[in-house]
Amino acid sequence: MWAIIGGSGFEKFDGFETLELLSRETPFGQTSSGFRKVRVAGTEALFISRHGEHHEVLPAEINYRANIYALKVYGAKGILSFSAVGSLQAPYAPGDLVIPLQYVDRTKGLRKHTFCGEGVVGHISLAHPVCKTAATRLDTIAKSEGIKSHFGGTYVCIEGPNFSTFSESLSYRDLKADIIGMTNFPEYALAREAGLTYLPCCFVTDYDCWDTSRPHVTIEEVITIMRQNNGKAFKILNRVVNEPEDLLMGCDCSEQGLKAGLMTPREALPEKHLHWLHNLLG
Repeated sequence: MWAIIGGSGFEKFDGFETLELLSRETPFGQTSSGFRKVRVAGTEALFISRHGEHHEVLPAEINYRANIYALKVYGAKGILSFSAVGSLQAPYAPGDLVIPLQYVDRTKGLRKHTFCGEGVVGHISLAHPVCKTAATRLDTIAKSEGIKSHFGGTYVCIEGPNFSTFSESLSYRDLKADIIGMTNFPEYALAREAGLTYLPCCFVTDYDCWDTSRPHVTIEEVITIMRQNNGKAFKILNRVVNEPEDLLMGCDCSEQGLKAGLMTPREALPEKHLHWLHNLLG
């Protein structure tokens, strides 16, 4: 089953039929509000609005661990992550889709970014945080729907909620980053720990402040672009969840994560962690 995480501008999709509101309770606290099972063109999927049903949660306040854990427990095999991002490079224009393969974390340590700790030690490779095979198929789907898509590139994740300064924006370009956002970390890291394929669909809403040739956009302009991007996103997810050829064929993300990287011997694991670890390792 596919899981869909909707970010800013993707808190809901008109084409969804809600089948069931799901429990938000996890060993890591509550998921974002509005966690549900939906039907998309006849196919069941899981959906969670990253910032909550009414966009009430800041990027740093999101309970990323609870969200990823709940998606895993309810049967997700892969995650389609929809996000609004700013552009750090001229070719990445508002309305474009970017499917990054790499990330740079510039958050400030406020976020719970691993399932490990408190007696559980694991070391997970994040060298390639996005499955290139699955992402290539996703890019093909987007282009076949007439959506301008940029395959590859780097997403820099900042803490937020405020946008970057001019100097910071220039420094991210020096890092060869292509887009900037506030939420994909630690989602991709936790998804990898949980053995879930993570496919980012990042839709550009504006140019970051490095580009002084363009005036700063207004909230009204960004919202207009978001509405347009929502329709494009629905075309993609409708195709993905109903694609006759499995997008995840050949992807080995389910064999990575804590299943392969758990260092603490099973017999030494604290009893209080055994239940949720079983769910993540299964």
